[in-house]
Amino acid sequence: MSKIREAFDGHKAFIPFITCGDPDLSTTAAAVRAMVAAGADLIELGIPFSDPTAEGPVIQGANLRALSAGVTTDQVFDLVRELRKDVTIPMVFMTYANVVFSYDADRFIRTCSEVGIDGLILPDLPFEEKEEFQPICKKYGVDLISLIAPTSANRIAMIAKEAEGFIYVVSSLGVTGTRSEIKTDIASIVKVIRENTDVPCAVGFGISTPEQAAKMAGISDGAIVGSAIIKILAQYGKEAPERIGEYVKQMKDALIALD
Repeated sequence: MSKIREAFDGHKAFIPFITCGDPDLSTTAAAVRAMVAAGADLIELGIPFSDPTAEGPVIQGANLRALSAGVTTDQVFDLVRELRKDVTIPMVFMTYANVVFSYDADRFIRTCSEVGIDGLILPDLPFEEKEEFQPICKKYGVDLISLIAPTSANRIAMIAKEAEGFIYVVSSLGVTGTRSEIKTDIASIVKVIRENTDVPCAVGFGISTPEQAAKMAGISDGAIVGSAIIKILAQYGKEAPERIGEYVKQMKDALIALD
């Protein structure tokens, strides 16, 4: 069982996302540690990118703030090295194919393995083009995490059969961002996934309240939250980590109630 799969073992997983370097890397480190202390099961770390096509205005803003502060991919790798001194839960990168290409894919994924990154999510990588990265990920033991969206339709079974780590189920059409209501029929997507693989799946995009997290995790194996956490960062800046910890605890408590 991979380290990522272990994060789902026997309970519903809460997966928070944070953009590295917003507003600075020391705040990111403090926020990650606060989320771990609050019960997060797996952390998604965003590497800042100038054109994050899957992101709504909240996470776009975080990317711009981090890039304006001069954050580089090498600095993000150094951040993970520092976090791995005491953070033991799985961590994955969420970034874009161009970030990996421009760094050199082999060097990027090898460095992920060396610093302790367990998986890679590339929302702009079509399933049909994953062979660009899959063999390298396999070589270095880094899970290439698949996304399944409401538009995946007849491709869900195909994607699920080849999935590893966990499957990121995109709850809504469009970009990331908090939503008052999630109307997609997640249950039918999860049903097809479970008919084709035992790899766990977690739902993301649009979740911001404990009630939404519990509802989505009740259907799947976990809940992913990004924009709501970035909003706290945008509001409180360097003072945000403690508040992020409090928020994550509320979300995790809602999932513990399902176990």
